[in-house]
Amino acid sequence: MTLRIGDTAPDFEADTTQGKIRFHEWLGDSWGILFSHPKDFTPVCTTELGTMAQLSPRFRAKDVKVIGLSVDPVEKHQGWAKDIADVGGVEPDYPMIGDPELKIAKLYDMLPAEAGDTSEGRTAADNQTVRTVYVVGPDKKIKLSLAYPMTTGRNFDEILRVVESMQLTAKHKVATPANWKPGDEVIVVSSVSDEEANKKYPGGFRAAKPYLRYVPQPTD
Repeated sequence: MTLRIGDTAPDFEADTTQGKIRFHEWLGDSWGILFSHPKDFTPVCTTELGTMAQLSPRFRAKDVKVIGLSVDPVEKHQGWAKDIADVGGVEPDYPMIGDPELKIAKLYDMLPAEAGDTSEGRTAADNQTVRTVYVVGPDKKIKLSLAYPMTTGRNFDEILRVVESMQLTAKHKVATPANWKPGDEVIVVSSVSDEEANKKYPGGFRAAKPYLRYVPQPTD
């Protein structure tokens, strides 16, 4: 199964470092980030989990729930959390899913069906495609998917920026331009006429092209 933006994020039950969850129920009406890892005690992932732990308050402030996944059992995650705290200065305060039977990795198309049904004997290289970030909206639809190679650490500031953009554009009829940061100008979407745009934005809009109209970022 190939998952695309707009698809419903597959629901699942799983054991985590914070107890058993059902994903959709756990998510509730919040946004969610599911980010996966090929194995515990791997160097790049250790730095990633620590960075996400540092940024966790900023994600919570945006009503975003974070959950990690590694294909090792939950018991191993507990030991890994101590290493993550040693390296990153803070232990993860978000749940980490154990996926020792590879069920969720397969459900989310991160491993092929023929990968087997156990993490035992598998190396990080065997699981190298379990390096994906999914952003899921309150409607349980996939809003973003990113896949990373094992040797490149993820940029969580960028993931936060993308979430901020998606939350803004879900509320207003705008889009965000390249390299947008919160507070920058935004783009009026094409479905909004000039007349409607002038009513909605009394200060008017800046037209770089007839189809490219900038306005200040909405603040409400």
